[in-house]
Amino acid sequence: MLPALWVSKTGLSAQDMNLTTISNNLANVSTTGFKRDRAEFQDLLYQVRRQPGANSTQDSELPSGLQLGTGVRIAGTQKIFTAGSLQTTEQPLDMAINGRGFFQVLMPDGTVSYTRDGSFHMNADGQIVTSNGYALEPAIVVPPETQSFTVGEDGTVSVVTLGQPAPQIIGNLQTADFINPAGLQAIGNNLFLETAASGAPQVSTPGLNGLGTVLQNTLENSNVSVVEELVNMITTQRAYEMNSKVISTADQMLSFVTQNL
Repeated sequence: MLPALWVSKTGLSAQDMNLTTISNNLANVSTTGFKRDRAEFQDLLYQVRRQPGANSTQDSELPSGLQLGTGVRIAGTQKIFTAGSLQTTEQPLDMAINGRGFFQVLMPDGTVSYTRDGSFHMNADGQIVTSNGYALEPAIVVPPETQSFTVGEDGTVSVVTLGQPAPQIIGNLQTADFINPAGLQAIGNNLFLETAASGAPQVSTPGLNGLGTVLQNTLENSNVSVVEELVNMITTQRAYEMNSKVISTADQMLSFVTQNL
């Protein structure tokens, strides 16, 4: 009965972490470019009392054996990088990647982070930055007296300034892709960092080498499905209740033994 208490305790802990993952998904249902997490469970070590395949006699073997599990744990959380729905806006600095790829963002320490959030802004120097003021990489600086700002599907940025009717190209956006996007490290603020698991970034022109195209006046919504997360939450709640019932049952059995022996 005591092992049952500890096994069910691991179940309660794992389901609590699973509920935390689900609640984070639901909290970010309106976060631009957010990618949902999925908790992955893994059973713990087994106590092997009788080895499967061991000889029961000289000419016969045990068909199954006796193996007692010790519980469960959350082995990890995986980012699901399915595309979110695209929403058309009226803001020329709003951009979305239709397909694979990430925008590159230059951090204050000089490193490059990556994001699917294309809600960019312009700072006092005319440079395109994120909502936190981090510069887009490669840098795009909009000249003063700009009347229109256009981003092509291949990342070509052009403007029309006062007194210059012909469009002027001021830069080219480049996006990055990874062999294993799920291996990126999420650091908050809709940003990811390269890790050994993600592989090195493959930077190229949007629309080439498997990268998605850039859509202006568009934002990518979160890929969280509220209905799916609510179903997962109900399943998690029932699993938590069943593990709690095991603890209650084991406690009643222990109480019976102590009172009657």
